[in-house]
Amino acid sequence: MKLRELGRTGIQVSPYCLGTMMFGQAGNTDEDDCVRIIHQALEMGINFVDTADVYGPRGKSEEIVGRALKGRRDTIVLATKVNGSMGEDPNRGGSSRRWIITAVEHSLRRLQTDHIDLYQIHHPDPRTDIEETLSALTDLVRSGKVRAIGSSNALVSEIVEAQWVTGRCGLQRFRTEQPTYSILNRGIEREVLPACQRYGMGTLVWSPLAMGLLTGRYRKGQPEPRNARMNWVPKHLTDERKLDAVEQLMPLAEEAGLSLTHLAMAFAVAHPGVTSAIIGPRTDVSYTPPAITRTALRRRSADERAAA
Repeated sequence: MKLRELGRTGIQVSPYCLGTMMFGQAGNTDEDDCVRIIHQALEMGINFVDTADVYGPRGKSEEIVGRALKGRRDTIVLATKVNGSMGEDPNRGGSSRRWIITAVEHSLRRLQTDHIDLYQIHHPDPRTDIEETLSALTDLVRSGKVRAIGSSNALVSEIVEAQWVTGRCGLQRFRTEQPTYSILNRGIEREVLPACQRYGMGTLVWSPLAMGLLTGRYRKGQPEPRNARMNWVPKHLTDERKLDAVEQLMPLAEEAGLSLTHLAMAFAVAHPGVTSAIIGPRTDVSYTPPAITRTALRRRSADERAAA
């Protein structure tokens, strides 16, 4: 699998990143099976694993990842996140210095490692000054506990503000952003991706299969599969218009000789502003990256425009 640069960090990562949100009580409770999934992904050439302290929930996913990477840590780019609530105490969450310095120690222990390659703020925290957050993260980088820092689910205004504060205060800057992106959700193409490219930030896109809609398992007029994510994701992500779009994409994928899943994943990583697309399996990694390139996608798009 050809590696890509993670922004301007010098770190090389696979174009597909293994996401572990569904490991633990929220998805797969068989820890041995989760470890096998991680090992299978690594054997397929993925060297990038993303988790968060709240996944599992409350650290269970990090514990599983730490167990799976034992003896393999040096060959893996490991990313995790901080910000989500980790208990009833309101101070056990957010992006304050007080919590970040505490939370990173918990994550390091659960992950069984002495450093985190990419430490991300899971969501913007309007209660905390961004300078406070970046100052704490800068200290973690200088201490060697964190190699690079990133943001997630940020608005373009928040991305720009963080970069400005970094320059003004001489702090470490966010090197990555993690937004949602798929054929059915292309909003970041307008401002977020161009801003990330402007600042040399890597982009890890989550839900490239649109909460499972682009797997072909969800069809209009058919019953939803058991244990469907659609039971808990926001309804605006799975409305009738998106199901209509799926019905139109199915024949396009067939015409291209691809499954809908392959088409969706190829689309996500074809954008020059995207570094890696996060694959978040619950039960297995039966996915093989499609043999399709950015050049091929651009050529196909040009052919379609000419035909129109």
